[in-house]
Amino acid sequence: MLDRLFTRIAGRVAAFAGQPAAFVIAIATILLWLLSGPVFHYSDTWQLVVNTATTIVTFLMVFLIQNSQNRDAGAMQAKLDEVIRSIEAARNQFIGIEHRTDREIDRIRDEIERECAAGDPDHPAVAALDRLSQRY
Repeated sequence: MLDRLFTRIAGRVAAFAGQPAAFVIAIATILLWLLSGPVFHYSDTWQLVVNTATTIVTFLMVFLIQNSQNRDAGAMQAKLDEVIRSIEAARNQFIGIEHRTDREIDRIRDEIERECAAGDPDHPAVAALDRLSQRY
């Protein structure tokens, strides 16, 4: 229940924060704060208000954006795993590779690059890279 509520809130806030309207609101808030400076004689309290507000917003946005990013990355990995699973010629050992350590992933990537560099023009990865490079 709490997960679902947090996911809904995080998704909506992250979606709104990425819109031009959110940027305009942020700029307008800062301009309003700047224009109020003379009224408050540019006091320490006046400065503290904007510093505290921006710190709190930044702190909370880090968690919301990280949640959205984790969810997007998880969904992307699930989709890629399904593609790998559904292609008969694909190597199933790549399913779940995101759970390996950085060193293990680097080693696997190096092995794949060596396979492609072996110069076998009939290798599916080499052919795919050739087709991709011809597009650009």
